[in-house]
Amino acid sequence: MAATPHRNAPAVDGLVGGLLAVVAEQLGRPLPARLEQAFRRVHRHRFLPARIWLRDGTGGYELVDRAAEPARWMTAAYSDESLVTQFTDGLPSSSASMPSMVARMLLLAGLGERPPGREIASPRVLELGAGTGFNAGLLCALLGDRQVTTVDLDPLLAARAGESLKAAGYAPRVVVGDAADGWPPGGPYDVVLATFSVDHVPPAWLTQARPGGRIVTPWTSQWCRYGTLSLTAGEQGRAEGRFHAFASFMQMTRPRTAGVGPASVPASSASGEGAAEGSSTTLSPWAVAGGDLDAEFHIGLVVPGASFAWDTSGEHTHTRLEVADTTTGSWATVDYDGRTSAAFTVAQAGTRQRLWDEIAAAYRRWEQLGRPGIDRYGLSVAGRSAMVWVDSPATAVATR
Repeated sequence: MAATPHRNAPAVDGLVGGLLAVVAEQLGRPLPARLEQAFRRVHRHRFLPARIWLRDGTGGYELVDRAAEPARWMTAAYSDESLVTQFTDGLPSSSASMPSMVARMLLLAGLGERPPGREIASPRVLELGAGTGFNAGLLCALLGDRQVTTVDLDPLLAARAGESLKAAGYAPRVVVGDAADGWPPGGPYDVVLATFSVDHVPPAWLTQARPGGRIVTPWTSQWCRYGTLSLTAGEQGRAEGRFHAFASFMQMTRPRTAGVGPASVPASSASGEGAAEGSSTTLSPWAVAGGDLDAEFHIGLVVPGASFAWDTSGEHTHTRLEVADTTTGSWATVDYDGRTSAAFTVAQAGTRQRLWDEIAAAYRRWEQLGRPGIDRYGLSVAGRSAMVWVDSPATAVATR
């Protein structure tokens, strides 16, 4: 059920005002008046369960229980933080997104402000991933209940979102279904808005968006979970648009048995069978996997399926970058001996030949392009095919 304020909790109006100030700082400007009004009407705490989890700063999560810590729980509810609301097999499986990210996506979808001649008076929106229901509540406040359809694969989450929305005074269509399939009965839609990340655009979204409509979704790859894609839909399942340098969301997954809290996660390691081919490289492993999001975003687009993990245990060498493609069993390792950074030892094997060489080639291409930032990338989609480009479709860098 929707949360209600506790008598010892801070006043809601003050918390909302403080949150809006933080959001404005993140965006570099105040929210448009109608979007600010929606945030003031739709109270975030009403969509949160009594038990939420915050990041603890060490890679884990810390429980905040409303009954035990009402003031802290309410403060967390109106922080510009992502709040985990459900775990599945010990891993986060549902969360309340950062309010600033929610605002950014609504603005990107054209739903936060109404420039003359640029917006439909009352657009029809398909939200994919109901989650807590908070985002659907904002959509209802902006557009009206009848214009909003929200879909979630998890029946429990959909039911909870529906209850919270009803308690807050909103009644959009809440559907239990696979978000990858959209919801054809409510289409065509002026906006298709996902609240989870994808590594491709499901064809159903393209056919259910009206020509000229917008598709907005967080993006992910095995290499880099970052970025947001905004497309303009065309005819016959086509769309084109650009990536934007914000957002890191949970990936679209199928639900399993939900647990009550986090479990420890085993350390990743490269895997694969077969004789390894040895070589060396002058490309530092930190250049491709050391936190440069622009480089990592490019590699994630150009070398699909490749992922990485760092081994600093010292079991094999001083520091090792482990690269794997789990679909083929291919793998590579890049070793730093702790002494020289002029060259690094490489081993690679598997049916996907020379996985590290693919990554090195992708990095060189990124440098040749002038080290483009995420905002310079775009995507042209036609059904199940897609082309990644930089600056314009004339500069293609990958097909998917």
